[in-house]
Amino acid sequence: MADDVLSQSEIDKLLAQFASGEADAEEMKKEENQKKVKTYDFKRPDKFSKDQIRTLNMLHDNFARLFNTYLSTYLRALVSVEVVSVEQLTYQEFVQSLSNPSVIGILAVPPLKGNIILEMNSGIAFSIIDRVFGGQGDNTIKPRVLTEIEEAVIRRIFDKALGHLREAWFNVVQFNPKMEAMESNPQFAQIVPPSDMVVIITLKTQIGSVEGFLNICIPYLVLEPIMSKLTTTFWVSANVSKEDHPENTDIIREKLRRTKVPVIVQMGQFDISVREFLSLSYGDVLQLDTKVDDELKCIIGSDTKFLCRPGTSGKRSAVQITKLIKTEGDEGTNG
Repeated sequence: MADDVLSQSEIDKLLAQFASGEADAEEMKKEENQKKVKTYDFKRPDKFSKDQIRTLNMLHDNFARLFNTYLSTYLRALVSVEVVSVEQLTYQEFVQSLSNPSVIGILAVPPLKGNIILEMNSGIAFSIIDRVFGGQGDNTIKPRVLTEIEEAVIRRIFDKALGHLREAWFNVVQFNPKMEAMESNPQFAQIVPPSDMVVIITLKTQIGSVEGFLNICIPYLVLEPIMSKLTTTFWVSANVSKEDHPENTDIIREKLRRTKVPVIVQMGQFDISVREFLSLSYGDVLQLDTKVDDELKCIIGSDTKFLCRPGTSGKRSAVQITKLIKTEGDEGTNG
């Protein structure tokens, strides 16, 4: 657990005590040097070791990077997502810490048993919604239950987050998270008994000037079958072995071979006015800016990559590649 942080009023009070002589700096220093005793509650024993907490932190650091990239691209805004804490507490304490209404996704994670929770601060949710609908992403809406259209937008965000969560956990366990339900009242999201231990991963999320938190709640019962894998040693070795396997390269190469990309051959172009365009009729002839013996542009995706000449192959129209057009990004690659 993190150390207690003084509020501004407490700091001001402490400074006033120093100024009046009520507080003795030497006495406080002696108290600091004394051995600190941490209270242990036998009714609520810790279920996760420090190494397991550290591993969960690293796993969700990876998730935060993936989700950050997606949100930045999707919203076309400056987004920051980072893990700020990983703590274990009872499920009741977690539920009591949530505001009502909240944006709560209840997820199934087969083949693991049980459910986990993905909770998004309503301020962040409304900032995303405002951005999607063409706004600046400002949070000017008071917390309330989402409408059906707003819920559909957030479900899409959650679906993408689940894909990134699956990818982040891939080296530890291969699960397939699915959205089972969305709730706005934390009291209705009862996935485990109130006294059961859970681990809470808190991610600070910032979209423009709007800040909020994204919480991932994972009960101990869900992670119990894979607790032996939640170690730094296992996680690092799994990453190294994944990089060393040559079959992964073959899989990627095969996927690239099967990838389809649009290929367009540009016969030429011309400029006409809107008036001329509207007056076009059957039989009109439009003159292109290319000649019969000119090489044509071959466009792959959205970039011009080749020059070619038109012709036929059997009974089909075809082109013959005559030249490779290299761009700055192609330097150092084999043509």
